[in-house]
Amino acid sequence: MNTYLLFKSLHLITVISWMAGLLYLPRIFVYHSENINETISTVFKIMERKLFYYIMTPAMILSWFFGLLLISKIGFDQLTSLWLQLKLIFVVLLTVYHFYLGFLLVKFKLDKNEKSSKFYRFLNEIPTLLLILIVFVVIFKPI
Repeated sequence: MNTYLLFKSLHLITVISWMAGLLYLPRIFVYHSENINETISTVFKIMERKLFYYIMTPAMILSWFFGLLLISKIGFDQLTSLWLQLKLIFVVLLTVYHFYLGFLLVKFKLDKNEKSSKFYRFLNEIPTLLLILIVFVVIFKPI
């Protein structure tokens, strides 16, 4: 079996799962910030927690794991390639974004959210922009 293609497939599957969470959690934050009903807020807190800890974080870890396996398969000397450097910078930014969402999750958990739904709508665009950049960098591989 071709382990490179196996790792690449698993990397894509976990990245898709991670991206789904990165796009969905801020959307839940939009609705959560617009609702002050205690019962609904409790439901949002459960949804947010489960999405972040049971789907997004494992998917992020596995995305990094399989991505690093892919780099080891193509050779660590490829780290000198501009396309791979750019991809890693963008993935680090996605990871920082992930942990920022975790910080916001704690704020909601403690009922200390200070941000508006408009802020969360804007925040929701960041992973989309980074995803577009990553896809173009990986497909076109600039020098």
